[in-house]
Amino acid sequence: MSIRCSTGIGLDTFHIEPACRIFVKRSINSYAMIDELYCGHEDCYKILDVHRVSTKSEISKAYRIMARKYHPDMHKTEEEKEKAAEKFRIIANAYEILKDEDSRSDYDFMLDHPEQVYSHYYRYYRRRMTPKIDVKIVVVVTLIVVSVFQYLFARQRYDTAIKYLVTTPKYRLRALEQAKLTGLLNKKKPKNKAEAKEETENIIRRILQENMDIKGGYAKPKFTDILICQLIFLPINVIKYVIWYIKWTWKFNICKKEYGEKEKFYFIRKNMKIKEHAFEQFTDVQKKEFLKCELWIYNNYKKWQEKKDEEMKKQMAENGRYKAYRRYMKQHGPGRITFDDS
Repeated sequence: MSIRCSTGIGLDTFHIEPACRIFVKRSINSYAMIDELYCGHEDCYKILDVHRVSTKSEISKAYRIMARKYHPDMHKTEEEKEKAAEKFRIIANAYEILKDEDSRSDYDFMLDHPEQVYSHYYRYYRRRMTPKIDVKIVVVVTLIVVSVFQYLFARQRYDTAIKYLVTTPKYRLRALEQAKLTGLLNKKKPKNKAEAKEETENIIRRILQENMDIKGGYAKPKFTDILICQLIFLPINVIKYVIWYIKWTWKFNICKKEYGEKEKFYFIRKNMKIKEHAFEQFTDVQKKEFLKCELWIYNNYKKWQEKKDEEMKKQMAENGRYKAYRRYMKQHGPGRITFDDS
């Protein structure tokens, strides 16, 4: 019994009759192999004396056996060592290709689809050139770096605020008075004036840090405010928000209860379009005025804001610097370059 086989090999086509596949397997593999890719014209499986169905452990075992056999240190003469080193390099290259599941999959794809030449080049060099770093590690490291810079920047702003308070006479005198009352300045004095001055400055700074409640952008940084902590606690915060929203809807939308002071301040902040830490900078007197004017109602807030804008315009109109600025803008106009020829 004889079987006639026909193959057509070209750049774009490669067709083999199903009945003839077993007879032309060797020719397919030889056609698929390219000098610059993988093991060149040699079969990576044959180099390690394994098969395509071999498991990862079997490939590792075969590599260890051949590595011991062809390791340069196992040979005596220089000529034998050079030959063994070349063979060892080929074995190691084949093992690097077959030990990795993705690389092995690409190699098997090349053997099965020899006609897709450009695809083989792309797959091979993409695997070789792409950094072998887990994306999760990159994301975590990036978050840590951003969080560290965020904390350091916030710490710098806080230190700037403390330095300003230390040099402000009003806060400085209060800190000195408290230091005297607590006996911090009555301790054993340093040897010279420079040490005494430095010790006094440190005491003032420490008292201000302990007693001043700085809010807003210059507030004392907390680790819970940095990005990575916010992402870690995001599920908990989402759950808290959902619970808060359900309670709010039940209490005020369904049961129609009156707003408390906390809820009124929430709507006032919403009307002013400011965050909680910015709202906390208002004094208690100002907050009482907000409640008195019922600013949680948007129409009342709009009228109140228009009134404030009018007062601000009047104050600016009476201000000497603003008058001078308006005269300058009237005479010269915005963005105009003038020359004084006098």
